[in-house]
Amino acid sequence: MRDKGRIIVGLVVFVVLVTYPLWNNLGAAENTSPPELALPKDKTHCIEEKEYMTANHMDLLNKWRDAVVRNGDRYYTSQSFGERYEMSLTKTCMNCHNDREKFCIRCHDYANVQPSCWGCHVEPKETE
Repeated sequence: MRDKGRIIVGLVVFVVLVTYPLWNNLGAAENTSPPELALPKDKTHCIEEKEYMTANHMDLLNKWRDAVVRNGDRYYTSQSFGERYEMSLTKTCMNCHNDREKFCIRCHDYANVQPSCWGCHVEPKETE
């Protein structure tokens, strides 16, 4: 019974370490609102519905990359609107979403992701 104090201290340390992720995130929950994004003013819609693009744009861009590089396909027909677009990050996407800092980076920082787009593509100059 002489180790009673050590056991209690060990249990307290264990409980603190196990519950740390839970109580550490309590303060972070208040800053979870999505960022305000700079949307194009002269366009009425994206190539697909907004909800689809928000959830799946990364998959769409990967499919575009594979279609262009591996198959030589250059055009995409929108499932939502039936319009035809060139499968190009810089010519199609960045044509509307031309302020990378206020659109791409804000959202990617919020989601804590580092896309590899600019490893191959030339980074567009920021518009002021």
